Amino acid sequence: MIFEKKRPGAKPGARFAALFGAAFAAFGSAPLQADPMHGVDVYRADGHAPMGVMGDHMHKTGEFMMSFRQMHMEMEGNRSGTSSISAEEIVTSVPNVHFGKPMQPPTLRVVPQDMSMDMYMAGFMYAPSDWLTLTAMGMFLEKEMEALTFQGMAGTARLGTFTTRSSGFGDTKVAGLLRLDHSETWQVHLNLGLSLPTGSITEEDDVLTPMNTRPVMRLPYGMQLGSGTFDLEPGITYTDRQGDFSWGGQARATLRLGSNDEGYTFGDIGRLTGWAAYQWAPWISTSLRALGEVEGSIDGQDARIAGPTQAADPANYGGKRIMLSAGVNLIGQSDTLDGALASHRLGIEFGLPAYQDLNGPQMERDWTLTIGWQKSF
Repeated sequence: MIFEKKRPGAKPGARFAALFGAAFAAFGSAPLQADPMHGVDVYRADGHAPMGVMGDHMHKTGEFMMSFRQMHMEMEGNRSGTSSISAEEIVTSVPNVHFGKPMQPPTLRVVPQDMSMDMYMAGFMYAPSDWLTLTAMGMFLEKEMEALTFQGMAGTARLGTFTTRSSGFGDTKVAGLLRLDHSETWQVHLNLGLSLPTGSITEEDDVLTPMNTRPVMRLPYGMQLGSGTFDLEPGITYTDRQGDFSWGGQARATLRLGSNDEGYTFGDIGRLTGWAAYQWAPWISTSLRALGEVEGSIDGQDARIAGPTQAADPANYGGKRIMLSAGVNLIGQSDTLDGALASHRLGIEFGLPAYQDLNGPQMERDWTLTIGWQKSF
């Protein structure tokens, strides 16, 4: 949901580190304890979940919030089930599902090597009442994949590598958060979401074929920008806190509604995540989070996605993953820079895979990094 060994300019990690360091210095100017005797408002850094969690909190009547997130994901190498698999193993042992069509070899001949994705998300939340918060989120995606082509119809002679790219607006998310019960410290709410198919599913780029030609072809499913279907996104979220400790959990699903215009449906997804955070001072908290994810394979097929590559096989999508993440939340206080940063929230979260059992062969996830800003009014 890809590269020429990196776009020019600073690496994503370096950009994130520079921005986060500057923000840490500014937010850190807040005192460790706000003074209620002098009318200073205190905002909890752990008042929201880690930045990688969506739809985790609600607002009071009339409040609204704006947010911006960037999520960067790196993938490298291939895995089938729980085992890594080399490019040479793939092209000598994995059948080509398109064999029998013109110029299609019996085994795969093009193997993805590296892929990166940047997702830029702009969000808005508004609470018409204490028991209902409405949300909307649009996104822009950039994807790059570097693939290795092997020469001819068989064998392990390497012909060369090539890079494909896609970018544009992704699917749009809207949701209602419905409060079920709450107290001063804990809350349970429903997530009632819908994904709108605003992302393209017809992206193309030029590729390097085993016959050393460079035709323009439709990119594989994972390089497209949307699902092409309306998707239900139901869920339930629980949050709690005691003193400087806070924790929560969320169960969510993505349920596809029918097939898209190209004749296929992405697999349904189930996600379960839980986190715990500690507030070191009102302006800073740190968190640990675990995420389990189960995703089905693609049902159906786009007739124009038909190259001798694993990414053109609908069966090679989905699987099971467990991700472990660590994060930091910062929030400006009323006396931070004379109130200029009051209630501005900055969060960063870094994730690594702990377990991957993939419907393969397909690319394995290496790491993710999410940074975001939020401001309530």
